[in-house]
Amino acid sequence: MQEFELIAKTFMGLEQVLAKELTKLGANNVQIGRRMVSFTGDKEMMYRANFQLHTAIRILKPIAHFKARSAEDMYEEVKKIDWSEYILEGKTFSVDSVVYSEEFTNSRFVTYKVKDAIVDQFRDRTGSRPNISVSNPDIRLNIHVAEDNATLSLDSSGESLHRRGYRQESVEAPLNEVLAAGMILMTGWEGETDFIDPMCGSGTLPVEAALIARNISPGVFRKEFAFEKWPDFDQELFDMIYNDDSQEREFTHHIYGYDADMKAVNTARMNVAAAGLSRDVTIAQQDFKDFTQPEEKSIIVMNPPYGERISTPNLLATYKMIGERLKHQFMGNEAWILSYREECFRQIGLKPSIKIPVYNGSLECEFRRYQMFDGKMSSFRHEGGVVKTEEEKKEMAQKHRFRKERDFKKRLEENEENAEADIRSFTFHSLEHNKFGGGKFRDSHERRPRFDRDDDSRRRSFKRIDDRKRSFRRDDDRKFGGRRFDKSNKRGGFRGKNTYRHED
Repeated sequence: MQEFELIAKTFMGLEQVLAKELTKLGANNVQIGRRMVSFTGDKEMMYRANFQLHTAIRILKPIAHFKARSAEDMYEEVKKIDWSEYILEGKTFSVDSVVYSEEFTNSRFVTYKVKDAIVDQFRDRTGSRPNISVSNPDIRLNIHVAEDNATLSLDSSGESLHRRGYRQESVEAPLNEVLAAGMILMTGWEGETDFIDPMCGSGTLPVEAALIARNISPGVFRKEFAFEKWPDFDQELFDMIYNDDSQEREFTHHIYGYDADMKAVNTARMNVAAAGLSRDVTIAQQDFKDFTQPEEKSIIVMNPPYGERISTPNLLATYKMIGERLKHQFMGNEAWILSYREECFRQIGLKPSIKIPVYNGSLECEFRRYQMFDGKMSSFRHEGGVVKTEEEKKEMAQKHRFRKERDFKKRLEENEENAEADIRSFTFHSLEHNKFGGGKFRDSHERRPRFDRDDDSRRRSFKRIDDRKRSFRRDDDRKFGGRRFDKSNKRGGFRGKNTYRHED
């Protein structure tokens, strides 16, 4: 198959992790950029990148690079492309714009120029024009402008890939699924020990940990990808990728999620069950102040409150308690903590062995590792303990890159209209003022039928087999088992909140 250029977008701080995932997947010419990783691959690689990557939020396929120094340049360059190759008669399209330019100061203006060029080309050639669909277009386009350099791409993902599909309910300020997966992969954990999240919220970290431990593709829960509506979509190829479970593995340890709030516990249990992972994940009510030394070798990954979105009585005392529990009840293991405030980290009272800068939404946070051992660090090193590998030292060096690019938060405020289109402008809005409309996702599709599964059931109920292939996937024009899909079963969009905030 022919290879072509592809771009995987992600959150700042996760570029290295995403690059490793792509390399492992077999991508070629992997190059790390800012909140993105470029690579080359064929159609199968594009399908697999959408379906299998844990830390990508969008996969773009560039179709044109050009210089645009004015609105007229933009219009003429876009009109040069033969759009009949990408947008068939009767199909709809939409355009997302991401703009960082002195000439083009408004991304919506760029969007309109691109749309005008495409529509005018069809009108000139055929006398008719394709329709624009914001909610559910057949073809999604992405235009990225950096000064006078423009890249026009096909968006092969559609909805952001962090919306896995397993989340049934949310607690306040749920952790973004892609960030959760990136945090776990940063630790190097792949299921070799037990995994503990003592403040699990809606259960995002435990679910993502189970997917990683079992090597289950996160795309298995998705109802659709944008590339499925492309003219050259290869159904047989994607069926093969979707049904291939040969790389999945057994997980011989266990994952535990705890929370002091019973509502959060019930929500997390619901999400774990929806993902078919109840055999691997146990959720229970427990305050971390009552945490005791686990019997098995374990790793803790946690995202405690920052005092930003979630108000916690005596926040500093909470972090002090975290440090005491780790020091006295987690010896011989390692803990990773994501937080925002330096004064909170100080209250932990332990020396971190590594600090990795990551952005949680608009907040510049740090992900810190604490190695818990008896005695002094000098003794630990003398006995062969490794505090920090050379690769980890390089990761920490990225912190200086963050410090130099302080325009990030200013960009967030100036480009809120791009909140969904680009990581640089990923921000949080209240439900009253969000960009997706009244507290619901902009793309309010019907949800795939839910499956009731007990602990012994397998995620296979999500798989397509024989004549039932992907019967749960939404497509108004597709027949399901010889009959039309009963729309009375549809559920009105996701019930979880669409504001993916910085705390879980």
